[in-house]
Amino acid sequence: MNEGLIRVVKDLVVHVVFDEQMPDLSEVLEVQNDRNSFLLVEKLEPGNIAVCLNINTDRTLEKNMVVKRTGKGIEIPVGEEVIGRIFDALGNPLDGLAPVSKDVKRRNIQTLPPRGSHFKPTKPEILETGIKVIDFFTPFVKGRKVGIVGGAGVGKTVLTMELIHNVAKSGSGLSFFTGIGERIREGHELFETLKERDLLKNTCMFFGQMNENPVIRALVGVSAVAAAEHFRDEDKKDILFFADNMYRYVQARNELATIMDQIPNEGGYEPTIFSDIKVLQDRLSSNENGSITAVQTIYVPADDLSDPAVQMIQHELDSIIVLSREVAEQGIRPAVDLIRTSSSLLSPEIVGDRHYMLSVRVQALLQKYESLKNIIAIIGENELSPADRTDYAKAKKLITFFSQNLHVTEDLNGIKGEAVTREDMLKGVEEIIV
Repeated sequence: MNEGLIRVVKDLVVHVVFDEQMPDLSEVLEVQNDRNSFLLVEKLEPGNIAVCLNINTDRTLEKNMVVKRTGKGIEIPVGEEVIGRIFDALGNPLDGLAPVSKDVKRRNIQTLPPRGSHFKPTKPEILETGIKVIDFFTPFVKGRKVGIVGGAGVGKTVLTMELIHNVAKSGSGLSFFTGIGERIREGHELFETLKERDLLKNTCMFFGQMNENPVIRALVGVSAVAAAEHFRDEDKKDILFFADNMYRYVQARNELATIMDQIPNEGGYEPTIFSDIKVLQDRLSSNENGSITAVQTIYVPADDLSDPAVQMIQHELDSIIVLSREVAEQGIRPAVDLIRTSSSLLSPEIVGDRHYMLSVRVQALLQKYESLKNIIAIIGENELSPADRTDYAKAKKLITFFSQNLHVTEDLNGIKGEAVTREDMLKGVEEIIV
């Protein structure tokens, strides 16, 4: 018998007792009620108890309802039919268009690529974003991970949308956008932006927005990654993977841990925070079939960059773009904190000697600017030595130079957006500091 009975219903957690054969972890169970509700097996406990998650928040579940095994996990459609469409975490369309045919190939979202997949080292390929501050401080290298870190309202989503606009329109590879626990309005705006600029034909979108329960919000990133893996491994495509917001994934997992009565770690997050982040990040990798270049926004609660979850996610990234409220208040866009922004890819082997040496000189000038600011506040700029005054002026010019009008904000402020080539950006920096 592949059936069990519901014994406990506690919020989104449902305990199902099986007499004989136990289900597998991450298997979908079907409740034999009018709605054919689905449960997801999260944990197996002694006494033939399967601890499950109520995927669709069905409040009609009751004790002693019969539950049937399906023998399958969550499966989402993959292949050419999903390009240009929007899906939820379960692979259901959200764009109001016709459902995906049942004949379309499907993939279990928990299925990992075959072991032994490896990435053959090749010469690093730099993708130009047209955004000066990113191309200079955090070069966008194919197959690597970039994080956009910042508090609420400092421009993380806007910068992500600009990257999608500039990089995706080149038509190289396939773009994925995953909305994890963010506002529905932002998802709608992104969809309309891509539609207007005819970029949907190279884009797949997955959304589990902030109105969804934590089960859906925790699953949507996994579903999008599974679809990206299919295109990388089966269709040999290069993928641009955008996730907004990776912190919300941790937040959703944390909510689930709370309702499952798990004891939090010393940082206040779920005890499995390390493995939750690590498993998802490790799947955003490249191999001999193709590459996944990931751009992830990370919300910083209370603008605290030392938050344990923020630190944990940052450890998995190659480049960190830090957006600052202090910079935003000065009217500089994008509001990038040039001192805290860093990248392990800013090396002569990747960007070349010219770019690397310029970056060293720029960082030195910006560090000096920070130290001189406090002195100037007390004694004034005129009291500085001529050399210090010159360096201070150069640093101010650099800060202005790295601000830029964005294409995706044209409709809001009426100012035409600009894209700057890497060569022009390096020339501009040389003119200021040489």
